[in-house]
Amino acid sequence: MPGRPIGLGEGIALRSGGRVFTTDRARPEAALDKDRIRAFAEQVYEDMAGTMTIGMAYVGVETGLFRAMAGKGAMRPDEVAAASGLQPRYVEEWLNGVTTAGYLKYEPESGTFTLPDEHAYLLASEGTDHFMGGLFHFAPVALRVAPRVAEAFRSGGGVGFEEFGPDCVAALDLINAGQYEQRLGGYWMEALPEAAARLAQGGRALDFGCGVGRVAMAIARAYPSCTVVGLDPDAESIRQARLAAQEVGLGEQIEFVAESSATYRDPQGFDLIAARDCIHDFAAPEQTMTEIRALLRPGGTLFVLEPRAGDRLEDNIHALGTVYYGFSLFHCVTQSLAAGGPGLGTCMGPARTTDLLRRSGFNKVEPLNIRSQTHLFYAACA
Repeated sequence: MPGRPIGLGEGIALRSGGRVFTTDRARPEAALDKDRIRAFAEQVYEDMAGTMTIGMAYVGVETGLFRAMAGKGAMRPDEVAAASGLQPRYVEEWLNGVTTAGYLKYEPESGTFTLPDEHAYLLASEGTDHFMGGLFHFAPVALRVAPRVAEAFRSGGGVGFEEFGPDCVAALDLINAGQYEQRLGGYWMEALPEAAARLAQGGRALDFGCGVGRVAMAIARAYPSCTVVGLDPDAESIRQARLAAQEVGLGEQIEFVAESSATYRDPQGFDLIAARDCIHDFAAPEQTMTEIRALLRPGGTLFVLEPRAGDRLEDNIHALGTVYYGFSLFHCVTQSLAAGGPGLGTCMGPARTTDLLRRSGFNKVEPLNIRSQTHLFYAACA
């Protein structure tokens, strides 16, 4: 075990990594609720199991194992290895592990494993708006910086976005690509009829914090007559966005710019600006939102997506809330604090989002009736 008792007195001393930690007992051990201790110990095991499951699921997505099993019914380990082209012993251990996690169905009599169609719908469906496998790719990115975030607890600062590396850009894209490509140009834009009409007539759109350009490309496809600009300070994201646009024949319609709102200028302005999953990351939120507002044409619309989180902690005590606070601690808050920002966090909530927009000069802010399990949507006008 990584930690072991080394002495007893008024507290319990544990040795871990060469350091000794002493925990004072708040009350005598005899007064502790043993059932509660056992229940919490089981929760810790379950949480650790979840962490291991994410790692195994990452392997399943990255190597194509889920795709190899999708729609195939019951398969023996050697059949899965053959279908995937992977090493049999690794495949066998992976099958056992994800079975214990409930991802596969196992038949002891035949020794076969099945990926249920309902699970394949979420795990072997890259490029769709219901694919969940991107979450597995973000977990290693986030946990890799855990030691640095822990150090920032002591010394301050944080981990800047550019320090997460190209695999962070790829993971974020894998999480969001399907819904941006399949929902934005149709269902989501139906909630913004005035902006949609402007774009259809040759208007101009800005994808702010564009990442690898999925939203910019979705807008360009939906409105072939419009002009689209993708803006992001991360040079690696812009490099990938330019390549992706060229590959699908949209390089002439979209301009990707590696700049921030503090330096970017466009005298023509925009009819629509999309800011997706980024406002809570800003190092200077009010200043940045004010700069965004200055880029809007008269009557233009800011389209905002933020995580579906409540305003109060008690509103977020559920599985998705835990995921969001983890994302926040290991990615969103730390990159803001690294740049001297306030660290608004993933669970900023609708009240603080609306307040920030209004303080930044957006006089009209309204929530949009767009159904989503993971996001809240707003339209804001100056």
